[in-house]
Amino acid sequence: AAGLELSVNNHAADFTLTTKLGPPISLSCLVHNSSQAEELLWYRGDGQVDLKAGNKVNISHICISPVNESDNGVAFTCRLARDKSVQVSVTLDVQFPPQLSGEETLHVEEDKDVTLTCNSKSNPQAQTSWLKDSHNLALQQKRHELHQTSEVSQLSIRKARKSDNGTYTCVLQSPLGSGTKDFHLIVEDKKPVFPMEAVIAAAVVVTVTVLFGIVARKDTFFKVWKAPVSQEK
Repeated sequence: AAGLELSVNNHAADFTLTTKLGPPISLSCLVHNSSQAEELLWYRGDGQVDLKAGNKVNISHICISPVNESDNGVAFTCRLARDKSVQVSVTLDVQFPPQLSGEETLHVEEDKDVTLTCNSKSNPQAQTSWLKDSHNLALQQKRHELHQTSEVSQLSIRKARKSDNGTYTCVLQSPLGSGTKDFHLIVEDKKPVFPMEAVIAAAVVVTVTVLFGIVARKDTFFKVWKAPVSQEK
């Protein structure tokens, strides 16, 4: 395969193609400097794409339709069948606004920790902020903690109080749009903790008292159960 080259959409080297959700994308792979029929192969990531018989020799086309989130970051590679080192890859950069909606209700016991998890996807990555009852959330040191990744934003509240009751809103904003999700947090009264130690101690006291009572009245018990003595005349 010396001298043979490939190009995808007129690119002779690997490249990134920026696109949006929805509209289909057509990729064309062409063999250059060939003196014979050359078979081409297409791969999506590590998986080979099935091609029709008339779409394999010297030039080959694939269509991605519709483009969706799962295509973001995926490499489509055209390779020469008899020398797979001859190849060109195109990586899709699928851009879309934050996809975030709905609401959720969480219950937490007073003085317990709770975490509100806002799962989101967007490209480019969105900026996240949190509101409480439609106002900017005032973060309190050692009580609130934020954790942010490309797909998750988490708000953790330590030792929830009654004042934490309310609606928390996760707000994502990107150049392509925004999205929100509401969390209704309900802080419930502390459940009474049943003192097991006290219960065990009380059981021991009752048991010991009963035993002492039996010992103290043993003569009475023995008299009750003693068989009567018959007297012969």
